[in-house]
Amino acid sequence: MAPDTRGGIRLTSGIVTATDGLEITVDDAAEGTVLRLRGRVTIDSSPALRDRLLVMLRGQAPPAVIFDLSEVPYIDTSGIATLIEGLKIARNRQIAFCLQGLQGRLLHLFEVTGVLALFEANGCIVRPVEKS
Repeated sequence: MAPDTRGGIRLTSGIVTATDGLEITVDDAAEGTVLRLRGRVTIDSSPALRDRLLVMLRGQAPPAVIFDLSEVPYIDTSGIATLIEGLKIARNRQIAFCLQGLQGRLLHLFEVTGVLALFEANGCIVRPVEKS
């Protein structure tokens, strides 16, 4: 991570390991910035994810933020709250904020709680991850 002009931290390409073993890989792609999460998103790891996400969204934000959740076996309410907070900020800044790779239990959780509809209402199509 490189410092921004305000002395803070800017989320750039690379891998960051948060607490509780969550690994966050950031890649710049043609469609926007892709955050690939690997591991459990819990009350222990979501604050680090939130901090990095907020810095990115409030700074020189990309046109789209895409979360790849294909390697997330578990997410708790704090992780969901972090994603919803990011969605709210992205909407206000007219940034596309999308999820991809939801499957199995996570997909079911997002469907039955109505969280999936929030992201879809933002014009985001939740799509499966394409393996290369």
